[in-house]
Amino acid sequence: MEIKVNFLDKLRLEAKFDDFTVIADQPIRYKGDGSAPGPFDYFLASSALCAAYFVKLYCETRNIPTDNIRLSQNNIVDPENRYKQVFKIQVELPEDISAADRQGILRSIERCTVKKVVQTGPEFVIEEVENLDADAQALLTLKPEAAACTYIVGKDLPLEQTIANMSEVLAGLGIKIEIASWRNLVPNVWSLHIRDAHSPMCFTNGKGATKESALASALGEYIERLSCNHFYNDQYWGEDIANAAFVHYPEERWFKPGRKDALPAEILDEYCLAIYNPDGELRASHLYDTNSGNVQRGICSLPYVRQSDGEVVYFPTNLIDNLYLSNGMSAGNTLAEAQVQCLSEIFERAVKREILEGELALPDVPPEVLAKYPGIVAGIDALEKQGFPVLVKDASLGGAFPVMCVTLMNPRTGGVFASFGAHPSLEVALERSLTELLQGRSLEGLNDLPQPTFESGAVTEPNNFVEHFIDSSGVVSWRFFSAKADFEFVEWDFSCQGAESNAEEAAALLAILEGMGKEVYMAVYDQLGAIACRILVPGYSEVYPVEDLVWDNTNKALQFRADILNLHRLDDDALATLLARLEESELDDYTDIITLIGIEFDENTVWGQLTILELKLLIHLALRQFEEAKERVEAFLQYNENTVERVLFYQALNVVLEVLLDDELALEDYEANFRRMFGNTRMDAAIGSVDGSVRFHGLTPTSMKLEGLDRHQRLIDSYRKLHVARARVAA
Repeated sequence: MEIKVNFLDKLRLEAKFDDFTVIADQPIRYKGDGSAPGPFDYFLASSALCAAYFVKLYCETRNIPTDNIRLSQNNIVDPENRYKQVFKIQVELPEDISAADRQGILRSIERCTVKKVVQTGPEFVIEEVENLDADAQALLTLKPEAAACTYIVGKDLPLEQTIANMSEVLAGLGIKIEIASWRNLVPNVWSLHIRDAHSPMCFTNGKGATKESALASALGEYIERLSCNHFYNDQYWGEDIANAAFVHYPEERWFKPGRKDALPAEILDEYCLAIYNPDGELRASHLYDTNSGNVQRGICSLPYVRQSDGEVVYFPTNLIDNLYLSNGMSAGNTLAEAQVQCLSEIFERAVKREILEGELALPDVPPEVLAKYPGIVAGIDALEKQGFPVLVKDASLGGAFPVMCVTLMNPRTGGVFASFGAHPSLEVALERSLTELLQGRSLEGLNDLPQPTFESGAVTEPNNFVEHFIDSSGVVSWRFFSAKADFEFVEWDFSCQGAESNAEEAAALLAILEGMGKEVYMAVYDQLGAIACRILVPGYSEVYPVEDLVWDNTNKALQFRADILNLHRLDDDALATLLARLEESELDDYTDIITLIGIEFDENTVWGQLTILELKLLIHLALRQFEEAKERVEAFLQYNENTVERVLFYQALNVVLEVLLDDELALEDYEANFRRMFGNTRMDAAIGSVDGSVRFHGLTPTSMKLEGLDRHQRLIDSYRKLHVARARVAA
């Protein structure tokens, strides 16, 4: 994690990382002001807090209350060497905790990350650089030997060369990648989390049987998401980019709506229109670009090549972002390598959907077949020894598709996790199923898995598939576990051998889709210095339902974005109009404003926690509509999760409104004790919100210029690097 430090007044220092700012000072005896803890104090606190975190985690997974658990840490300094210290962590436990859980809590503290890093002994490298942002890959700690040459199935270049090439591409873009975490919970299963040090919202996870393959996976996914603009889905890119020569790609085209908001004749084709607009309800205004919000330019559309005949078809950016998420995108050493990965993932997700929603039972992989892959067996055995039964299934639906499944059961919680993987090679598909299972997860994370159900509606509900797509955390049917399989086991193999194997495998996968009667559309992106592609299979590879284009389109942001960002500048008429539009939209009151308008507010601010319900509440207050405000305050306090400070503010506001709306009560009779209960600062804000002297308490003013929105500006900075690179290539 990159921590940037600013020098403040006197001895005060400011450390900034992610969305947090930490201030450090020195005690007065060391010539500081004592206004904040010192750096070493934070270090001491970190191990105590880390220990407490693992205690909390242990207790929560076993429903053990922590109310009466106390933890403390003391550092005992050696009188002859102040750098030699003993950290004594003590835990006071209630009498009703069992002996087994007492030992479990103590063992959980042993897993404290801070403790383990200190005990291992971190290495400090201190150096001078000309520019902190210049060494873009300084934080990629895994640096394979140049002479090494490790090939794995599916890669057209050795892993070492793949990592070097991808790192060079990111360095050329000025993107500083840091590895935030590594995980290796069982043999031959590695995963890591990488992110942009400047814009941590841009991140990917990688997985593989080795450290090198996991890093290559993470870097490849990072480049694919840069190339396809996936990191910036649904986000507002600002007025400068919205009015630039191009917004997404130099080859984009903008088409004006037809008469009466009809779809432009230049977009899509008859095959696609039959899928996306079956009832004729889709209008041009549904397809305006969310990222630019520039409706005057028309509908921003990207060229895709129809694979059946090589014709170019233009797809609206809005349609792609609304329906496909990251499905069907990949980067590779070669285009064929990227295509195989892309098509494999499309099959993985489509077949997974068919199995889960159809509540199909899959055949087990026979032990003698599984024994051919000892590395995979070792990982599965390790999970079994940890108390997690594992089922290995053939998900090819009778040999029709290159898909496998590894399912983990958690007897401690009753939860299950069905992980799928796809590739023309059965071994690779099986490996991907296993590594996907533990990608970015701790063993504690396996305690959060949902329980299976016989309730079909819970399994077939569209959002359940979305959960499975995002992190495989959706619900699985108990019917999936039936010993009576719906298909026979097939030891399938779609792979090819030789120099052109990826090209032949891509052709074979495309042939499967052709045999199903599916049209396939592909875009290739190489402006950033790497090869990436995006493949769309209408009616097959969508993540969200097609009807979302009409009923839940992300460009609803365009109706509200400008007004919400200019909230403090709106007069009463404009506020009333905004409130009416929010009501008419029938949006869920618990939708957060970040999602609604595509702005990355700092999550630690009121803006970052703001929901439509709270926004309506604040507008009612500004319009002096106190009965409506009171109703929404009660709803907020009953159902809304928020910070302790925000909840206390609304508790104070609630009692002020209660008094105000009761003709028999007078505020001056209660104000003194209200202030004793809630404090002067909260009461000033609550009373001010009612008398009009305080508007939109907690929301700092902003505008369409996005001033003060550091988190969002960093995201735009990240995108601007891609925009500049594409403009350079186009020129």
